[in-house]
Amino acid sequence: MSDANLAGQNGIVFNIQRYSVHDGAGIRTVVFLKGCPLRCQWCSNPESQERAPELAYNEKKCLGRTLCGSCQAACPYGALTDGENDKIACRRSHCQRCFSCVADCPSTALHILGKTMTVAEVMKVVETDSAFYFRSGGGLTISGGEPLMQAGFVTALLREAKRHCIDATIETCGYADWSALAEIAGQLSRIIFDIKSLDAAKHRFYTGASNALILDNFMKLRETFPGLDILVRTPVIPGFNDSPDEIRAIRDFTARFARVRYELLPYHRLGQQKYTFLGRDYPLGDRLLPEGKMAELSAVLQPPQFKTTTG
Repeated sequence: MSDANLAGQNGIVFNIQRYSVHDGAGIRTVVFLKGCPLRCQWCSNPESQERAPELAYNEKKCLGRTLCGSCQAACPYGALTDGENDKIACRRSHCQRCFSCVADCPSTALHILGKTMTVAEVMKVVETDSAFYFRSGGGLTISGGEPLMQAGFVTALLREAKRHCIDATIETCGYADWSALAEIAGQLSRIIFDIKSLDAAKHRFYTGASNALILDNFMKLRETFPGLDILVRTPVIPGFNDSPDEIRAIRDFTARFARVRYELLPYHRLGQQKYTFLGRDYPLGDRLLPEGKMAELSAVLQPPQFKTTTG
């Protein structure tokens, strides 16, 4: 496909991470797309949830009203007011996301999370590391957010990756229209699929949505694409699914299907500061995974089909 045709196919991207080794085989470039139908309480990428670009504010980088104050003058909606300790404060309810303040912020305390990119622009970054993909068996991973919320853009990216002989996969929460999932799965040899819990009530409480559609899509995926390799991942979250019974139930469910591997991901709070930047509270507070918990749960799994990863 020509660059001219690709230029019209846009997606909203919030990050492109190169040299990743935890999101598929080999060395990979991970393209993170905005938009997610779930609201997982432990989400490490809260900037991925809304599809539209968002304003982030890092108060620690603010130069202060006395020395600067440029953003307040730039905002036509009065969203930036006087805060404590000579800093500004952001009234989110007043912000219309014109982002005029960002252009006038010399310290980048105010910045935009998410930008519109064409397929050609994304592929230019992805192709930079082609040599590493071919040597390591890596490639492109499309993540989010939930990639299926931008299914047309993902489809175009996958086609371009194939044209350049770059292996590609997606990471999905499975909460999507079957038609979108099926169209994309038909272009893949492998897929990463989250199953967080088989308990419907707990799943709804901790993610904001039922797990019925997710499990239905998983079973359809296995039946419709028998040659597709599926890596099922479960993030282990304290108080939600960190019991041996929970993990054993998912293990037994996935073991019913061929060409399925199962893996645990340990809970972390690396994205907690992002909530502050977005003016939000982190839902799980100071909750931690008890020491030794991952070792306990790892004992439930048996290699090579099942494993625990630190990634």
